[in-house]
Amino acid sequence: MNSMELFAGVGGLAMGTAMAGFEHQALVECDRRCCDTMRENQRQGVEIISGGAVYEMDVADFDFGLFSEKIDFLSGGPPCQPFSIGGRHGANLDRRDMFPQFFRAVRELRPKAFLIENVRGLLRSSFANYFAYIVLQLAYPDILPKPEENWREHLARLEQHHNHNSEPGLHYRITFRLLNAADYGIPQKRERVFIVGFRADLQSSWSFPEPTHSEAALNYQKWVTGEYWQKHQIPLAEQPPISPKFQRQLQRQGMNLFTSIMQPWQTVRDAISDLLAEKLPEGEKRSDRLYNPGAKTYPGHTGSPLDEPAKTLKAGVHGVPGGENMLAWPDGSVRYLTIREAARLQGFPDNYCFPNPWGESMRQIGNAVPITLAHLLSESIYQQLQAI
Repeated sequence: MNSMELFAGVGGLAMGTAMAGFEHQALVECDRRCCDTMRENQRQGVEIISGGAVYEMDVADFDFGLFSEKIDFLSGGPPCQPFSIGGRHGANLDRRDMFPQFFRAVRELRPKAFLIENVRGLLRSSFANYFAYIVLQLAYPDILPKPEENWREHLARLEQHHNHNSEPGLHYRITFRLLNAADYGIPQKRERVFIVGFRADLQSSWSFPEPTHSEAALNYQKWVTGEYWQKHQIPLAEQPPISPKFQRQLQRQGMNLFTSIMQPWQTVRDAISDLLAEKLPEGEKRSDRLYNPGAKTYPGHTGSPLDEPAKTLKAGVHGVPGGENMLAWPDGSVRYLTIREAARLQGFPDNYCFPNPWGESMRQIGNAVPITLAHLLSESIYQQLQAI
């Protein structure tokens, strides 16, 4: 099945959808350095990014007519800064709001299904009306705003159509959910909103995959069986004491706390323990393995504990935030994550290169969708489309 990726970044979401079986016809991204990263990996033969031509251009200038009736699946993550809690919170007033371009893509391509990823700030109460507008415009992409009609007036008209109009036309059934990547086996506490649409004429019965991993299961392996520490060969003297929060939960619920058959959350140590022990050959320097000096803690920025899922890796509006991109050792010391360590936490394969300095590479990694989660969702959508 043919697909197209908008706002591709360095290809995290695109790689996940390719792993699910979709064949990219185009990867559209306006950032030159991100395009350079994708092209370099294509040049080096990284298989999961090899499909699809990279179009270095603004989505607003992209001619979807070139792919009319050829795209089964559309995916992308419109720039999140207008809705990010760490951003300016401008929503539709922010010139970087590119949701209208995604609306245009759906309207012109008429894909069987689409997938959108964005920050959890999109669900903030202050954005509630605009989020309702996003959902209804995705549901009825052919109902365009009239000249001089603002989005609120357009929303009212969309609501009227949704509640009272049964005329045939292009219509999508929309489902959205806030997901924590850690609940799906990604070693990172990363909450993002995912919006999925299936064309109504397909009569889809799709729903989001349920979580597979849990904090309770991780705590069980740490503090009940000790399996986690044994796996990593951590002697008893170096094991931290049980957390007060978990101790209280255990006292209240007892073993009922562990009735779930879920797998444990994956930790930073689970993801990068081999990198921590890695010794490069004498004289070899790998830019993605180099340590960036100067890491410091300050209130609210204390790094990611080694034996928990990482904090959300972020790109930052005014540079890379220090706390989210630091590793916190059990003794309280911190250091910055290397490029390869951060890439691991996002699910990038080790042969995926980032041919940029540390700051730019961390920006690209922080902006990406975790590949494992992208694969899980896209595979579920792919299977549903095959079954229809």
